[in-house]
Amino acid sequence: MDALVGRTIAVIPARGGSKRIPGKNTVNFADRPMIAWTIEAALQSGCFDRVIVSTDDPSVAKISEEFGAEVPFLREEFSDDYSPVSEATVCALAQAMNYWQEDYDTVVQLMANCPLRTSGDIKSAMAAFRRSNCDFQISCSKFGWMNPWWAVTLDESGCPTKLFPQMSTQRSQDLPELYCPTGAIWIAKARRLLETRTFYGPDHRFESIPWESAVDIDDFEDLKFAHAVYESKKGAV
Repeated sequence: MDALVGRTIAVIPARGGSKRIPGKNTVNFADRPMIAWTIEAALQSGCFDRVIVSTDDPSVAKISEEFGAEVPFLREEFSDDYSPVSEATVCALAQAMNYWQEDYDTVVQLMANCPLRTSGDIKSAMAAFRRSNCDFQISCSKFGWMNPWWAVTLDESGCPTKLFPQMSTQRSQDLPELYCPTGAIWIAKARRLLETRTFYGPDHRFESIPWESAVDIDDFEDLKFAHAVYESKKGAV
């Protein structure tokens, strides 16, 4: 860690009550628990003074500690299906500050369901955050072959309504590039996150990462897709 930079903490939110993939954060992904990939990427990046897992599940805590994360306390609240994940990160940040009696300059939220994000991605994102001096930075990825400018909604009979009718006749190469947020790497100045309780506070920016690193796993279709991407990347090495 650079001695001129204040303390930085990584928070990995990983509640135990996933519905679409039961036990999602510890389900097997390429011969390791899914959360292990995020823990190892965080530790290998060398960007953090502490890497902690915020969970309400003792089994998630045990696995996380086995792979090198710190889990000195369980999540006190915000473990339901409705609370924004940023609230869990704010809660974990406050718990950590109280537990270790430490102040943090920067907090980084790393979702456990993004196993393809690498230590290099984290280092690049942190460097961009330092350069911009913004308060909040959210990772995103550029849309690829599915062009959102041509998106439609369908009624019960299958009739479409164009979301962007003014763009529907333009060639894809003539349209502005569009980006989608991903939960891979969200960064904030700790003080500002405690004040706003959201990464979408004033002065938030987006920082693009490779689409392969941006894959979020929420259901079994996502899990199959992530496995395919992983095997493709492994074969390319």
